[in-house]
Amino acid sequence: MVLVVVGVRPDTDLLVAAGAQTGPRGAVVVDETMATGLPHVWAAGDCVVTHHRLLGVTYLPLGTTAHKQGRVAGEKRARRTCPLRRQSRHAGGQVFDLVAARTGLREHEARAAGFVPATSAARPDDHKAYYPGAQPISIRVTGDAHTGRLLGAQLIGARGTETAKRWTPMPPPSSTA
Repeated sequence: MVLVVVGVRPDTDLLVAAGAQTGPRGAVVVDETMATGLPHVWAAGDCVVTHHRLLGVTYLPLGTTAHKQGRVAGEKRARRTCPLRRQSRHAGGQVFDLVAARTGLREHEARAAGFVPATSAARPDDHKAYYPGAQPISIRVTGDAHTGRLLGAQLIGARGTETAKRWTPMPPPSSTA
C-alpha cells in the first residue's frame, strides 16, 4: 500500500471575487458565527479560517472542524444565535491495527506558535495488567514550560485498546487562565 498525503488548499475563488477577505493559507476570514463580511453570506469547511483556542485565527482543514462550522452557519442562517466555540484540533484515526488520537498542539506546533513546550511521554497498559489482554498505549502530553498550561496530547495504541475513546476535547479555557 502506498499512502500519499498532498495537503489541502482552500477553493475560495468565488468568495474572493465577491469581495471576501482571506487569511492564513488563502482561507476566507469568517467571524465566530461564520459570517464572511459579505452581506448575508456565511461559509464553513475547508475554505475558511478556524478560530483556534491556542493559535488564534489559523487554517485547520479537518472534517470535525468543518462539521461544527457548518452547523453554526446553518443555525445562523435559520436566524438563531450559535457562535462557534474555539477549536483545538481534535482528530482520531486508524491505520490497519493501529489507532491514534490527538487534541491541541504537538511539541513542534507549540514551539512554532511561540510557546516553550515541555513534553512528557508514557507507555502504560490500557487496563490493569492482572486482567488478561492488557496492551500498551503510548501517550504524549505537551504543556507550556512557563505557564504550565496544557497545550495538547496524543495517544497511539492497538485496535481494541479504545485509544480514540480515551481522549476528550480540551476544556474551554478558564477565565483565570
